Amino acid sequence: MNTDIMLDDKNILTMKLLHYFITEKNYNPIILQGVENEIWLENLNEDCKVVRIVSGYIHNDEQFNFDVFKTKRIIKKIKKKTFSLKMNVMSIFLDLGDNVTSEINEDPKLMAIKIKNENDLANNDFIKRTFPDLLEKMEYEEDGFELFAKITSDINRHNREDAKKIENVFKNKVPYITYFFIALNVIFYLIPNLFGEYENIINNFCVHGPSIRAGQYYRLFTGIFLHGNIMHLFLNCYSLYIIGSQIESFFGKIKYFVIYLFSGLIGSLFSIAFSHGVASVGASGAIFGLMGALVYFGYYYRVYLGNVVKNQILPIIALNLGLGFLIPGIDNFAHIGGLIGGAMITMALGIKDKSTAFEKVNGWIIASIFTVFAFYIAFIYTA
Repeated sequence: MNTDIMLDDKNILTMKLLHYFITEKNYNPIILQGVENEIWLENLNEDCKVVRIVSGYIHNDEQFNFDVFKTKRIIKKIKKKTFSLKMNVMSIFLDLGDNVTSEINEDPKLMAIKIKNENDLANNDFIKRTFPDLLEKMEYEEDGFELFAKITSDINRHNREDAKKIENVFKNKVPYITYFFIALNVIFYLIPNLFGEYENIINNFCVHGPSIRAGQYYRLFTGIFLHGNIMHLFLNCYSLYIIGSQIESFFGKIKYFVIYLFSGLIGSLFSIAFSHGVASVGASGAIFGLMGALVYFGYYYRVYLGNVVKNQILPIIALNLGLGFLIPGIDNFAHIGGLIGGAMITMALGIKDKSTAFEKVNGWIIASIFTVFAFYIAFIYTA
């Protein structure tokens, strides 16, 4: 008897819809407590970010209006968690009674579709426009229990593959490039100090606008590996270890290397553009670039990191920028330049399995324009 219930027309249609949205469109189930007879799916990269499949019977307007109210309340929470300003939702009702007379599509962002069978899907303009391959993908050679077994197997396999991808992104890896950057910072501080040459090193390799404009362009990079004193070195190396290790793990060594140096470069350009000839040293511009990369990464993985980005990363950035304006001697313009540069180059490099080719091309265009702008204000506008 349980098999008969499981294989009725409504449940088979539900399984087919789940198979399409999960395996073809990469939607992920949303776990909601206290929600019965409906399945919530999300894919924040799709125009229709949330799909609801409602199998429970709704027999009158009062029940339907309560469903709309409940849906809006849940969507509001999801938008807050995922930093989404706009969220289009499609609710597919598989058992909407004839007594429901309310206008089911009063809110264009909350599309409601009444479906009894696959023919209703074929005749729905919104489905044909938004998911044009849905009917084609719902054609199967199997039927009955074989179809149920195939759909279940495909969904489980897809979920396992997704779980492996997520595990690979978030698992701890040895941060060799981070260790390399920390070693450079320590070496460039300790060895010259041992020989009493550190002041000369600072004078010859710091970020200094007039010297760089005179042709000493290497200072744009060498200055980010120098530090004013042992406490400055310790704080930056500690920050680099904490943040750099995560970025290296999330993006891989090559992308991390590029993000760090590009952020340091933009930080140096902003420094010489707005420091009015004052010399600057330190890795903090590059480290702020890593924070920018982390925010960009957190946006794509906001389902997993939404609270971390909102409650930890963004407050840390805001606090450090605020202190930079309040405490004399801090090159806050390098921080701002590094932060923006880190986010832009991360957009260009992309996030594995998340960024589209279109987004990366746009990222390269934006990063290139911003780099030209940074060179302009550093070498021409302020010259």
